[in-house]
Amino acid sequence: MINIDFLTLKAFLDENLDFLIGARLQKIQQPTRRDFVFSLRNNGESRKFYININPQMYHIAFMETDLRALKTPKQPPMFCMLLRKYLEGCRISDALVVENERILELHFEIMDEFSQSRSLCLAIELMGKHSNVILYDRESSVIIGCAHNVGPEKSRYRELQGGLKYIYPPVVNDRDKIEKPLYQELQKNYSEPVSINKMLDDYYSRIQDGVNVKGEKSKLQAVVQPKLKKVKNSIDKISALLKKRDNTEKYKLYGELLTANLYQKCDYAKEIEVFDYINNQNITIELDETKSLNENAQRYYKLYTKSKTTKEKSVEILSGLNIEREYLENVLYSIESSNSIAELEEIKSELGVDNIKPKKQEKSEILKLEIKGFDVYIGRNNKQNDFIVSKLARDEDYWFHTRLCAGSHVLLRVNENEPDDEVLFECCNLAREHSSAAQPSKVGVIYTKAKFLRKPPAAPLGYVTYKNEKEVLI
Repeated sequence: MINIDFLTLKAFLDENLDFLIGARLQKIQQPTRRDFVFSLRNNGESRKFYININPQMYHIAFMETDLRALKTPKQPPMFCMLLRKYLEGCRISDALVVENERILELHFEIMDEFSQSRSLCLAIELMGKHSNVILYDRESSVIIGCAHNVGPEKSRYRELQGGLKYIYPPVVNDRDKIEKPLYQELQKNYSEPVSINKMLDDYYSRIQDGVNVKGEKSKLQAVVQPKLKKVKNSIDKISALLKKRDNTEKYKLYGELLTANLYQKCDYAKEIEVFDYINNQNITIELDETKSLNENAQRYYKLYTKSKTTKEKSVEILSGLNIEREYLENVLYSIESSNSIAELEEIKSELGVDNIKPKKQEKSEILKLEIKGFDVYIGRNNKQNDFIVSKLARDEDYWFHTRLCAGSHVLLRVNENEPDDEVLFECCNLAREHSSAAQPSKVGVIYTKAKFLRKPPAAPLGYVTYKNEKEVLI
């Protein structure tokens, strides 16, 4: 990433000076500690002035794109409230870039509570980890407030906090020896001349969108991964228990053998030797010496019934856990393969995280392709997978999915002609590409007609059962 420099900042100001001088600051928002949005209006035009003091992507720009996922907090930060108190509703009287510094100053003439004229300056410092936004009185140079206070423990040369005098950063030799300014580097990406603001806004908003997507992915993964781990542990425990303690048939056999040998009258004995007609051998069965032989037979029948019921319940629970595991693995795959905030917002809505419901215009679209005249639809998450199966699919359409691994549902829309083997194989390839399967390995892809799909009652989003399927090894 290329950082903003003095020459680019100066060029940006020169380009937008006519709008900034005399612009009224109508609204101030601070979505995060490092983001500010100023709503400015001048010459019958309203624009949003964006300030970012993140050490990795510090910059300013008038927002021309909607890539930034900015949300206004319910309770604004203290510095935001301070700026609103002094600057909201005021006009910018002057704007300048400090010579050889990455500092943009916006001057405001305001009236204080005593109806006295007062000149304030908002200094926007774009200097890496030292980036800051500072409001100070121009006459006394006394700082009114800062986005980030800097105490003596952080800097020996320049403290920044309310009540102290504002001074410019110390001069560093060769600070601005720039071979080529940022805006000249960005011009290479455009075939036609564009404004410096557009270049800055496009460049940093793409970077910021990538950072936001990565951050949202981490948050959602932190929600899903512990749930998936818990489900897998439960599956392992129940599976091990079923293998270790499956004495159901043994209890049934013992009950039958004891019943068949009641004639021996071995009541109140510790054990009895009987002939096992199933395995064709003599075996010894332990008895409860406080009970008769018939009571021991009934005891084994009860153990058989209890073991059988436990086994059936365990198998039922195991089946539900496997469905949940498959669902969570698909959610995790959807998170990892998402490329936009809109896609992640849909997953948030699905999981019920923060009770967020994506706005209508923010919904991500189902990926649609065309293969030899046939339309192909690919789901990006479980919501879209569910929509493909329940709303989009027609009986004669083909449905594709990887076997035994998370992935997207792929739907081949059948028109007047039946697709040939080449089209079906291409769809199998798409199902493999849009899955969590490791690339070097071979994966089975199943496909069947949509009419053979069924969504079980109360099944999670995107989960279906199928029959009459065929499998292709990709």
